[in-house]
Amino acid sequence: MSDLLIELFSEEIPARMQARARDDLKKLMTDGLVEAGLTYAHAGAFSTPRRLTLAVEGLSAESRAVREERKGPNTSAPAQAVEGFLRAAGLTLDQLEKRADKKGEVYFAVIEKPGRKAPEIIAEVLEGVIRNFPWPKSMRWGNGSLRWVRPLHSILCLLSDEGGAEVVPLTVDGIVSGNTTRGHRFLSPSAFSVSGFEDYAAKLKRAHVILDSAEREDAIRAEAQTLAFAAGMELVEDKGLLAEVAGLVEWPVPLMGRIADDFLGLPAEVLQTSMKEHQKFFSVRNPKTGRIEGFVTVANTVTADHGETILKGNQKVLAARLSDAKFFWENDLRVANAGMGEWEEGLKAVTFHNKLGSQADRIARIAALAREIAPMVGADPDLAERAARLAKLDLRSAMVGEFPELQGLMGMYYATAAGEPDAVANAARDHYSPLGPSDAVPIDPVSVAVALADKIDTLTGFWAIDEKPTGSKDPFALRRAALGVLRLVLGNGVRTELIKVLINSHVCLSANVKLIYNDLDKYDSATCREDELAAVESVPRKGALALVLRTDRAFEVFFEHTRSGAYFKDQTDYESEKKAAFDLIDSFFCYAAHTAYLLTGDSVPMWSDDEHAKAEARFLPIFENSSADLLSFLHDRLKVFLKDQGIRHDVIDACLAMPGNDDLTLLVKRATALQATLQTEDGQNLVQGYKRASNILSQAEQKDGVEYSFGADPKFAETDEERALFVALDAAETVIAPAMAKEDFATAMQAMAALRAPIDAFFTATQINTDNAIVRRNRLNLLHRIRTICLSVADLTRLDG
Repeated sequence: MSDLLIELFSEEIPARMQARARDDLKKLMTDGLVEAGLTYAHAGAFSTPRRLTLAVEGLSAESRAVREERKGPNTSAPAQAVEGFLRAAGLTLDQLEKRADKKGEVYFAVIEKPGRKAPEIIAEVLEGVIRNFPWPKSMRWGNGSLRWVRPLHSILCLLSDEGGAEVVPLTVDGIVSGNTTRGHRFLSPSAFSVSGFEDYAAKLKRAHVILDSAEREDAIRAEAQTLAFAAGMELVEDKGLLAEVAGLVEWPVPLMGRIADDFLGLPAEVLQTSMKEHQKFFSVRNPKTGRIEGFVTVANTVTADHGETILKGNQKVLAARLSDAKFFWENDLRVANAGMGEWEEGLKAVTFHNKLGSQADRIARIAALAREIAPMVGADPDLAERAARLAKLDLRSAMVGEFPELQGLMGMYYATAAGEPDAVANAARDHYSPLGPSDAVPIDPVSVAVALADKIDTLTGFWAIDEKPTGSKDPFALRRAALGVLRLVLGNGVRTELIKVLINSHVCLSANVKLIYNDLDKYDSATCREDELAAVESVPRKGALALVLRTDRAFEVFFEHTRSGAYFKDQTDYESEKKAAFDLIDSFFCYAAHTAYLLTGDSVPMWSDDEHAKAEARFLPIFENSSADLLSFLHDRLKVFLKDQGIRHDVIDACLAMPGNDDLTLLVKRATALQATLQTEDGQNLVQGYKRASNILSQAEQKDGVEYSFGADPKFAETDEERALFVALDAAETVIAPAMAKEDFATAMQAMAALRAPIDAFFTATQINTDNAIVRRNRLNLLHRIRTICLSVADLTRLDG
């Protein structure tokens, strides 16, 4: 057995690419070696800014010889078939064997491949890996054809065993493999040779290079904490920044500096973000005041003045950066103190989506929806609406323009500066949450209302314009928005008929979308070009109106006649069709606006109740269909979410089939109780008994052409087990009905599971399809009663098995 050491030495590799590059090098090399017939015991990959390293232990000296037999065509097969087989096998006709087979005599190819030495295989695999390495971005340099993330300088490829070490001969684009490497660019730039991995790692450390990135991270963290502690402060942990900085240095030397007093009034998050994004500095906090008062920078070298010059230069650059941040902060506070009206006006010119209007339009929708949701989550409707109108205004602030990751958080600071209540300010901070599966869920009622409204508006908007996720494509992060809705609802125990909220969100969307369709007047014949017509046709198909126009004949007729080239009988006929189409648009918007008025109290022209009811009969089903489709999407995401919580998909399906499945909190409560019941022996056996009863009943009803649901009578019972089942069903009903009314699913399902024994005994002792027609009908009605009781808890037919 031998050990393999590979080092690919280059110019600086971007820190963000190093972790994936380590994994890719390890996988590609080990997979290639194994496919070529070699085996190994262990492999580890390492990286520094200037090198990728792979160490493989226990590598076999050569691949095994392989003998393979392939069955070919019949000896009487056409010549083309035989020739194709010979090409695939790499043999000639005289090298084939003839063997008897069920279908006659056939050709067999016996292919023997001798074992190959490890160096030959390593060189072949490594060259392929280098030439085809999957860098996110790569470059060419000089006159060569090789692509690498940065210019590749040398290849170290060493195979060692107890007898010594040998260089694996390899040449890639003029770079010849060897056994030498280099240390730190400034502290130890000279080349040196190595004899194996241990020797390599030890010599690198003496040459001021820490090979293992995890070791560099530990060194940075430990020294930074020590520096902060010595100054009476504490280091702000940032694992992402730590990994990035460890990828920027080979010999980390942490240095600590102080932030000038002029900048200590900036919000802590601004200081942290500015130092992290621009300078890759760690923040240092004063535990007494909670303020960020210092920083730790990590140098990549040791200096005679112990980093004093480096620190001064960094502090000078930092002062310039923080001066910008201070300017942004003070300018933004001026706008906030004036009520943020400047930002509100500015968002009217910011497009959210070309089919869904501006950011100002979207804020109006979210505000209306937040007001509707507020009572469901225990929030004050006025505060929820106010918070929704202010939550996104910081998008126009200079600070968020510089640091987009601070959106929401800066909104909290600006709302506080404007004198808004804490609930409104906190909603600005929290309404984007939760952003991911590990992100915290807001619990303040106003924040929950605004966060739900924000995500539901996103979903209904993109559903309306038919921009749904497809396969792995989800450009608008709708799956994440759906998961956010689920976590907000379940995390806060929100009880609501979600389908109504989705319908009303569609209505708010439709009432808010503005259309300009006057340009249609110039397209009065079939002579317009296809692209012109398509461009104009897209104008009115914005927002939820697309749902109507795609299904209403009046609008379709107008465009069908124009697009198909069929001239109208005369201009009057044309104008009539166009008027019908535009009357549809006006009617739609009047309905949407009036419904939005009923929901929010916004000032819009009023309709009479009769006019509104007539329009609702026409348009509401369209909203309902789209909302039902969106609810189905939410249910699909709920299945994925609950599966991660250990709840089976068929259990969720059984609960989804029950009424009220748009109350997600109730749905999960039911599914949790059913899952717990099915984990008991009684629960499992009850399901089998239920399915047996249901199958017998269904077969009998199909055969007889009647429904056995009239009501079983215990006076026709003939066996003790049959009478006992009547008693058990009576007892179960007295428990299940009130438990279900109280939404006490655990008690209801326990009572249902208790039916297992009497149902088993009934089937064991009783013949259902007896010759006595009255008794048979009574027993079938009894089975119907079993089915009804079980289905009142969950649709057990949807359970697997």
